[in-house]
Amino acid sequence: MHYVIENRGVSVAKACKILNCSRSRLYYKKKMPAKDLVVKEAIQAAIGSTRRGRNKIIRKVQKVYPNLSASKIRRVYVREGFSLPQKPRKRMKNNPANPIIIPLVRNEEWAIDFMSDTLVNGRRFRTFNVIDHYNRQCYGILNSFSIPARKATAFLDRLIEKYGKPKRIRGDNGPELMAKWFKTWLRSRTIQWSAIPKGSPQQNAIVERFNRTYREDILDANLFFSIDQAQQITDQWLEEYNTDREHEALGYQTPAAYAA
Repeated sequence: MHYVIENRGVSVAKACKILNCSRSRLYYKKKMPAKDLVVKEAIQAAIGSTRRGRNKIIRKVQKVYPNLSASKIRRVYVREGFSLPQKPRKRMKNNPANPIIIPLVRNEEWAIDFMSDTLVNGRRFRTFNVIDHYNRQCYGILNSFSIPARKATAFLDRLIEKYGKPKRIRGDNGPELMAKWFKTWLRSRTIQWSAIPKGSPQQNAIVERFNRTYREDILDANLFFSIDQAQQITDQWLEEYNTDREHEALGYQTPAAYAA
């Protein structure tokens, strides 16, 4: 009826005639049954001045009124507005397009990314990969069961001590890289954060291509019985990748030879 009145511009009487219904249907407001009044009062007594969630209130009301079902208490609880206010989800502003520009010297821009795999016993572990855009050299891969922002920055500090500090680091919008700890670390090291837009892994294509090679050569080709074994095999392969594997994009040179 509301649709006909608002979109067709007809009167209430004409809308009722078209739909063959009574005008009282438009103005009728459902009144709370008297039996629900007991439930409402029981909920109010249970809440008092506290902030309890719905499930706790239901259990508390049922201790006093065991004959009331959880569905009835839930219905009155929601309808009467007793639900606790929910904190709206923070929407992250999307980053502008950030195409890759291949630098002419090392340590202009590093790319970082995370991967995951499983041990033989089914336990999942993660990898943290760091690539220099200049010569596609992988400076390091960290394998661990958990890699929070603190562990990731500690690993980056070790790489900076060995290879020097980059001007920029490129990465996606993962929770580790959006953490306050990681942003504070970037500011303290005067490193620029080169973020890519959400859902645009192609703008981090160099490390994504490396991830494919690493997965095919190591993660998919081996069975890992421990995280130490995974790290050992990765370190051995990394030496071969940087010194023996030729790259078409580098004129069929290895990363080490290209940077020499």
